[in-house]
Amino acid sequence: MARIKESSFGDTPFQRLLGHNPEVMQGWTNLGNVFEKGGLLTYELKEQVRRTLAQSNGCEYCKAKGTPEPEKFDEKTSVAVGFAEVFLKQGHDISDSLFHVLQGSLSEAEISELIAFITFTTASQYFGALMRLEA
Repeated sequence: MARIKESSFGDTPFQRLLGHNPEVMQGWTNLGNVFEKGGLLTYELKEQVRRTLAQSNGCEYCKAKGTPEPEKFDEKTSVAVGFAEVFLKQGHDISDSLFHVLQGSLSEAEISELIAFITFTTASQYFGALMRLEA
């Protein structure tokens, strides 16, 4: 059971917990939709990164959506998931050499999108974990 009662605003349990402040919930949802439906990186790549992050960020709701599926990885996905794994272990203290690896497979715009996606997803998963959002 979540730590607070769900509000009446939102379509999902996550949104209803954010829905105590509808403006925040709507902004958060809108940004999530931008990441999900748009950008330079494929939905499939971002989903594998999300699944990777979920395994360590403590949100049971997020973990329930599945574990990474390495059999679906292409080169870009492998690099992106590898970066996410390093981020989970080292936080923001990432070496320049790792960025060189990213630059070998992703454009600067894709790197920017990947890092924005990783940090937004981590914030979402931390919110779920702190609220004890269940699967």
